[in-house]
Amino acid sequence: MAILSYPGVYVEEISSGIRPIESASTSTAAFVGLSEMGPDDEARRVTSWTEFQRYYGSYISDGYLAHSVFQFFNNGGRQCYIVRITRSDAAASSVTVQNRASVPVNGLIFSAKNKGAWGNFLYLQIENGSTDSGNTFRINIRKQEEVDLVPADFLNIAPLETHDNLSMDPASPNYVVDVLSQNSTLIDAAVDAANTSVQNGFHRGGNAPALPASPNLNFQINLDGDGYQQVTLPGGLATTAAVAGAIQTAVTALTRLKTSTPTTAFTGFTCTVVNTGLATEHLLLTSGTSSTSSSVRVQNASSNNAAVSLKLGEGNGGYSENGIADRRPANAASIQIGDAAVAAPVAAVTLGSDGVAALTELSYSAGFDLLDNKTDFSLLAVPGVGTTTMVDEGMAYCQNRTLQDVFYIGEMDQDDDSAAEAESFRNALTTPNSYGAVYFPWIKALDPTGVSSEPVSLPPSGYIAGLYARIDGKRGVWKAPAGTEATINGAVGLGINLTDTEQGNLNRINVNCLRRFASSGIVSWGSRTISSDPEYKYVPVRRMAIMLRVSIYNGIQWAVFEPNDEDLWAALRLNIGSFMNILFRQGAFQGNSPSKAFFVKCDGETTTQADIDLGIVNVLVGFAPLKPAEFVVVKISQKAGESS
Repeated sequence: MAILSYPGVYVEEISSGIRPIESASTSTAAFVGLSEMGPDDEARRVTSWTEFQRYYGSYISDGYLAHSVFQFFNNGGRQCYIVRITRSDAAASSVTVQNRASVPVNGLIFSAKNKGAWGNFLYLQIENGSTDSGNTFRINIRKQEEVDLVPADFLNIAPLETHDNLSMDPASPNYVVDVLSQNSTLIDAAVDAANTSVQNGFHRGGNAPALPASPNLNFQINLDGDGYQQVTLPGGLATTAAVAGAIQTAVTALTRLKTSTPTTAFTGFTCTVVNTGLATEHLLLTSGTSSTSSSVRVQNASSNNAAVSLKLGEGNGGYSENGIADRRPANAASIQIGDAAVAAPVAAVTLGSDGVAALTELSYSAGFDLLDNKTDFSLLAVPGVGTTTMVDEGMAYCQNRTLQDVFYIGEMDQDDDSAAEAESFRNALTTPNSYGAVYFPWIKALDPTGVSSEPVSLPPSGYIAGLYARIDGKRGVWKAPAGTEATINGAVGLGINLTDTEQGNLNRINVNCLRRFASSGIVSWGSRTISSDPEYKYVPVRRMAIMLRVSIYNGIQWAVFEPNDEDLWAALRLNIGSFMNILFRQGAFQGNSPSKAFFVKCDGETTTQADIDLGIVNVLVGFAPLKPAEFVVVKISQKAGESS
């Protein structure tokens, strides 16, 4: 409110009271299962099959997660969460590489990003970095493309990742441990406790330096990070050895610029000639200290520069190594993670393993905990784990979530391939509720790995989740995900072709069947929840209620702590009513007018003075759900008594 203090016009903005409510997403799924690779301590969202492959790998023989995610996207899904389950004895592969010290010790431990045998087929190429090559290094990561075929030369395989100019300095922005942790999807690195090597920092000049000629006798030098100081050489130096002696004399006479710089960096400084008389003759400038901060840097002088002729400085053919340059992993053309032979520079390996420990339904349901803090998914499936216990666990989780905002897509076991077995499965469920549905039978599809020329059986949950997403996008969550438009993409057959009578018996006990029809192909031909509650017998009714609950919950958060009186009640009626009216116009409710389709009540009847005293406001929302025309009955009779 404006403070009125002077004569004039005051303009204020006031709220219209309209706070639109957005419809909650109903088509984001979550899949729980075994995968080739990937994190097992988080639920990660992926938005394409390609992204899934990048983080979780491809198809495996003992799990159906990858198959189901592919079919989810193939049938219309747009995004999903992945929860990877691993066996208790699964292990990540690793390799310990020695450092570059004169007496090598264990340097870096490279390990696969997560557990599994997949890491055994990663190969590292280690070489000097492209910038500051004396102190940095580069890692190229390649993967053996075929498990049973070791290539003759791994360098012919394009790297999956390249990380350049990595440093062993923990204070560097390119510190190898941090860079790989943040940027690599394949490996991590850790510094071995034994890797404490230090050396005297040095600068190696380029080959075949020329004698400096007057007046170009100057260059700049920086020892141990003390700061650049100019060195001026005497004229008339006749040999490279004389040049080296003059450099050493001039540098040892310099005075440090910083108190923190050890005086021995200067007093112990040396300059020598290496490979005298050979084509590789060069100058070697060495700091007097042997510590992590030891270094020698050379750069051109601003005038009368001698660094070019002496081949000193990074731009003139020289390079520097700091005190911790020896801690870098040794250069190697190819080092296998997990399964390399232990011989220098490989110091130790750990073989990656998928494990052999048994998995139970509890192993999978434990993964549900990683979804507790995810509020933007609405479908849940555990592909390939078709047991009554798993279905009970999945539906119980959905019902017990705080907002009851998730629907479970269940399935039977691959061996349940008859109507009688499907009926036995349904009758064995102990806690059926309306927060889940069961589909039967399994689906036959072409083997995506190409190993089998015959179709393979795949669980239906991934297909159905994608179908839900497709129907939601085209028709709305209130449309039953079944019928002739509910075709199953990627299916070439079914585990069993049911008859009408067999389906009739299963439909009666709320088992949703997949059918093949000559005119429509393979379709979903059922849309019932597993509950016997007549209010929520149908999948679209339950999912519609979930969508309304989540949308309204998210859309009226602004009301918390507002004054609890008629103004608030009217605003709630207005905003929720507007949201419901939009859905009505989209055809989401039964009835030919808003008053017949829904109601929103929030007034002194729903919220009494006792409620107000307790800080409670009650809103009553009702809707007339659309229920699918499950049985279409056509009565035909003869029209008698009329002549032609």
